[in-house]
Amino acid sequence: MPSGFSLAALDLVFPALCSVCQASLGPGRRDPLCGRCWGAITRLGPPGCDACGLASPTRAPFDWSGATEHRWAGAAGPSEVGLSERGPAAPAHLCGACTIDRPEYDYARSAAVYEGALREALHAFKFSGKRALARPLGDLALEQCVASLPDGIDAAIAVPLARERERERGFNQAALLAQRIAGRLGVPTRPRWLARVRATRPQSDLTAAERRANVRGAFQASPQVAGRHVLVVDDVLTTGATLRECARALHDGGARRVGVLTVARVLHAAV
Repeated sequence: MPSGFSLAALDLVFPALCSVCQASLGPGRRDPLCGRCWGAITRLGPPGCDACGLASPTRAPFDWSGATEHRWAGAAGPSEVGLSERGPAAPAHLCGACTIDRPEYDYARSAAVYEGALREALHAFKFSGKRALARPLGDLALEQCVASLPDGIDAAIAVPLARERERERGFNQAALLAQRIAGRLGVPTRPRWLARVRATRPQSDLTAAERRANVRGAFQASPQVAGRHVLVVDDVLTTGATLRECARALHDGGARRVGVLTVARVLHAAV
């Protein structure tokens, strides 16, 4: 890891530019994001719903003053009051949507709002091949959400990308995020524990109902998930259709508990 002096010297010779705005990285940088773009991200506060993790926007990053070292040593975070091995034992804090239609995953957490600099960063990451953005984006997800992740996560699993799409793109963005997040949590990634078994249409132009129909039955879990607590990682939670179907497959495969962690969340979208 280069020292601050080394970075400054390198920047004089080869100016480092932000992957989003192309400005010099400058103070507060989270390479390859500049300090200004990093600071412009609207974070999400503590989850207000035990199921989908719906939270209110905030400009404040997570306060590390009370963080403890064990959160980076295999166990994700402190045990949550009222949480059993299969979701909240007595769900006292469900949003209106989850009261009517609770998701198949046991809990979900998202770091920030899908807008502005973060949306541009995710687009650059996914569609312009800026793989280095997996570092700050993965760190954002974990740093903002680690305090509310439950204990006992056995492995991280990326949402599988369609084979043709991964071949075109050259990588699976969710897999790069999962590797970064799992490494900091001290847990393995298990790409073979969840497979996409049929092709689906791109979700971006579909309604919520169409999204659910599009991904229904698209995933299959390995028998190795039986009895495990797994964390499914993706870049954005929009309606939650893809993540719900992943969780359904994992529970059908015998997973004890299925959590979801995303970098961004689209607000005002039904989950």
